Amino acid sequence: MDLQGFGHLLVSGAWVTLQLALASLFVGLIFGLIGASAKLSRFRFARWLGTLYTTFVRGIPELLLVLTIYFGGSMLLMGIGSWFGYDEYIEISAFVAGVAALSVAFGAYATEVFRAAIQELPKGQWESAYALGMTRRKTFFRIILPQVWRLALPGLGNLFQVLLKDTALVSVVGLDELMRQAYVASGYTKEPFTFYMAAAFIYLGLTVIATCITMLLERASNPAARGARA
Repeated sequence: MDLQGFGHLLVSGAWVTLQLALASLFVGLIFGLIGASAKLSRFRFARWLGTLYTTFVRGIPELLLVLTIYFGGSMLLMGIGSWFGYDEYIEISAFVAGVAALSVAFGAYATEVFRAAIQELPKGQWESAYALGMTRRKTFFRIILPQVWRLALPGLGNLFQVLLKDTALVSVVGLDELMRQAYVASGYTKEPFTFYMAAAFIYLGLTVIATCITMLLERASNPAARGARA
């Protein structure tokens, strides 16, 4: 496949794509844990907020979320700046907007994965921890959360693969990720098939790597698998 000297653009775009996906994964996992905790909370208002978050975010396209945060974020910052007498235009970074949008979207789906994993654990574990004098917070972080990761890994792995491909949506706000670089190269050379096919193979390679890492993590977190290898 002749890339006519534009191969370095695809490589740099793939690196930006990977950075965007990993940053969104990290922040999205935090959103997911907070969302799951809210939906399982003893307080009705927290449960209502958690349900509102997942229902609203999962009900709108990710592209609309990216555009809303990118343009709406700039308007919000300008509005805040005007309160302090700052009247110049404030533009939010395309990378920051992409991370924010993809994290919010990933977190909404991860919320349900975490919620199902937490509910799958026996309630007796909570009761036993309370009987030993542990607080609810200490019980969650020391006993429940380590087991939740093991149960949630398959679902989170699938969500990350979707997230990896959704990074292409951020190209609409000018971020020089893989799809954007493929578009620039194809427009310059007038060979869209070549560069979009090259981008497809790169996305496929990243997805395969993510799948292999997920499988290794699942195997490492499964006591039965470790015992079988021993």
